[in-house]
Amino acid sequence: MPAIPFVKDIHFTPGTPDLLRPGVRRVIANNPGPFTYTGSGTYIIGTGDVAVIDPGPDDDEHLAALLRTLDAEKVTHILVTHTHRDHCALARKFADATGAPIFGFGAHPVKDSKIDAPALDEGADYNYAPDELIAHGEVLTGNDWSLEVVHTPGHLSNHLCFSMPAEKALFTGDHIMGWATTVVAPPDGDMNAYLESLAILLERDDEVYFPTHGAPIDNPKRFVRAVRTHRLMRDAQIIDQIKNGRTRIKEIVTAMYADVDKRLHGAAALNVLAHLIRLEKNGVVKCDGEPGMKSEYRPAE
Repeated sequence: MPAIPFVKDIHFTPGTPDLLRPGVRRVIANNPGPFTYTGSGTYIIGTGDVAVIDPGPDDDEHLAALLRTLDAEKVTHILVTHTHRDHCALARKFADATGAPIFGFGAHPVKDSKIDAPALDEGADYNYAPDELIAHGEVLTGNDWSLEVVHTPGHLSNHLCFSMPAEKALFTGDHIMGWATTVVAPPDGDMNAYLESLAILLERDDEVYFPTHGAPIDNPKRFVRAVRTHRLMRDAQIIDQIKNGRTRIKEIVTAMYADVDKRLHGAAALNVLAHLIRLEKNGVVKCDGEPGMKSEYRPAE
C-alpha cells in the first residue's frame, strides 16, 4: 500500500502559545493519547478581536492557559469543528469566561449513547449546543481575519473545517490529521461521505492544513490523494479477506492489522465496519440483515 506522507514531528510546550503563521496561534492541551496524539490544539485566529477554533477538552489547566494567552484580547467567535469532547467539551466554560458565542453545525447527531460509536478516547459531548448554527459556505469575519465554513461529513455528519483564505489555510479538525488516518465510526461516521468530503478538499487551493491533533500539513493535496488511495485500497483488502474466508470483522482486523498496536484494534474494527457498510450499500458485499460488527459478510457476486 502506498505510504501516506505522515507528519509526526511537532515541537511545543503544553499550554504555551505558538505563532504558526501571521494571525494563527496554537495552544495545545495536555491530553496526549492514542487518539489525540500529542494533545488537542486550540487555534487562535487574528489579534485583538479573535476567533478560537476547537476550545478542546474539559480541562481547567487548558482553560487557564487560553485565558492567560488572551488576557489583553477579546474573543468574538468560538468555532467548533465537531462534537467529540477532545474538541468541544471546554466550549461552554470558555464561552462563559469570555462572553463569546459558540458557532457550530449542531448538536451531537446520535442522541442515545447506548447506540453511539464506542468512546475511543474522550467520546462524544452529548451536552454540546452551539449558540449559532453555521453551514457550508458561510463566512465569519473579524477586524483582521476572515474564515469560511467548509462542511466535511464523514468522521461525523456535523464535521466542519474552516478556511482562512488570506493564508490559503484550512483548519481540518479530525477530517485530515497529519499523524494518522481518521477514524470513521458508525453509526454516524460514514465512509462514502468521508470520501466525498476528501473530493471537496481536492477541488480547493489550500496550501497548508492545520489539524486539531498534530503538526501542520504542507502540500495538502498530495496528502489527501494518499489518504483517498489508502481508503480505496482498504476496500480492496477487505474484499480479498472475505473471499479468503475471513467473513467477520474480528477476523478481518486480526489479519489486516496484525502489525498495529492492539490498543488501536477497536478503532480499526470501526473503520472496517464503515468500509463494509459502504461496500454493502454499493452492492459489492452482502450480509444477512443490516451490516454490523457481528455480521457475516460474503461477496455480492
